Amino acid sequence: MPFRTIAPAVDETALPGESPIRTALRLAEAKAEAVAPAACDALIIGSDQVAVLNGQKLGKPGDHDTAARQLRAMRGRSVVFHTALCLLNAAAGRKQTENVPTTVFFRDFSDAQIERYLRAEQPYDCAGSAKIEGLGIALVERIDSEDPSALIGLPLMKLTTMLRNEGVEVIPER
Repeated sequence: MPFRTIAPAVDETALPGESPIRTALRLAEAKAEAVAPAACDALIIGSDQVAVLNGQKLGKPGDHDTAARQLRAMRGRSVVFHTALCLLNAAAGRKQTENVPTTVFFRDFSDAQIERYLRAEQPYDCAGSAKIEGLGIALVERIDSEDPSALIGLPLMKLTTMLRNEGVEVIPER
């Protein structure tokens, strides 16, 4: 399917007292709405992810030291990644939003493994510092989710359902 990518100018800071799920949903919607003026006749996809460890949000680390701290805190534990998806039909003004939670059970990896992983992947722009689409998969023991693609930041199974709701078949008839 033809598409174009537009980077939204959205402040990703959580609001005071905002739950992780609400943060992810609000930001997914804000990202879709931010690009609507440039794509007024399109179906616009916005997505955001918030990681939670023991009730605490883990943001994008931004640097090596923060990523190392996050990974040390996550080893041997489970983290819930809330991936929110918004499909905005800009022409019709319809919006669908969903949160897809994914629980990731991390292995008990060493400080040396953390350092090697961070030097190889530099995952400083992803929630929780672990990119499973790369070497981060070696840090993971198990993943529980109804849509495993959500963990990489875009719940494709849920998106397929949303597109179908808008009359778009991902596998069109020939």
